[in-house]
Amino acid sequence: MIKKKIRKNLVSIMYLSLILVVLISIFLIEGTFTRKSNDKDRLYIYVMKNLLDNEIPVVGRNNTMLRPFTDSNVKIVRNFYSYLDDKQKQENSLIYHDNMYMQNSGIDFGGVPNFDVIAILDGTVINVSEDPLLGKTIEIRHNNEMISVYQSLSEMKVKKRDNVLRGQVIGKSGLSNISKDLKDHLHFELFYKGQVVNPLDYFDKKIE
Repeated sequence: MIKKKIRKNLVSIMYLSLILVVLISIFLIEGTFTRKSNDKDRLYIYVMKNLLDNEIPVVGRNNTMLRPFTDSNVKIVRNFYSYLDDKQKQENSLIYHDNMYMQNSGIDFGGVPNFDVIAILDGTVINVSEDPLLGKTIEIRHNNEMISVYQSLSEMKVKKRDNVLRGQVIGKSGLSNISKDLKDHLHFELFYKGQVVNPLDYFDKKIE
C-alpha cells in the first residue's frame, strides 16, 4: 500500500512539474514576443516622430512677374499712356477710333502673328468674354491685389473659375476692332488695388 501511495505521489509530482515547466515556458515565450512587439512599436513611434517632427523642405514658387508672352520676337507696338512721358511717346500711346483719340490704359504687344499668351502669375480666372470692340478677353485675379487683363485674343484656352499657373498658356494673340491698325496683337492691362498701372513698372520684378 505504501509503495502504491509513493508511486501515486511521484506521478502527481511529475505531472505538476511538467505543467509548471509548460506554464513557465509559455510565460517566457509570451514575454519575448511582447518585448519584441514593444520594441517594434517604439521603433515605429520613433521613426514616425522623426518624420513628422523634421521639417520637409518645400520648393518655393517663383513670384517674379512674367511678361505675357514667351516669344522673344514679340515687341511693344503701343505704349502705356503716362503724363510723365515725352510728347513722342505720348503720341504713340494714343488710340484713334471712331474719330476720337483715347489714352492707352495698357500695353499692346505684336510683331509676331498668333503668338502664345501666358499668365503673368498664378491666379484665378474671374472673367472670360468676347466684345465686338475689344475682342476676346481674359481677366485673372492674383493673390496680391492684382488683376491682369488680356484682350484682342484669337483663342482662349481657359474658362471662368479656372486656376492658372504662372507661365501657363491661356490663349493666343489676335485682332480687335478698336485697334485694327495694329493687326495681330495682344492688348495687356494691369490693375493694382483697383487702379490701372503701367505693366512695365512690374514686369520681371518679384511680387510679394
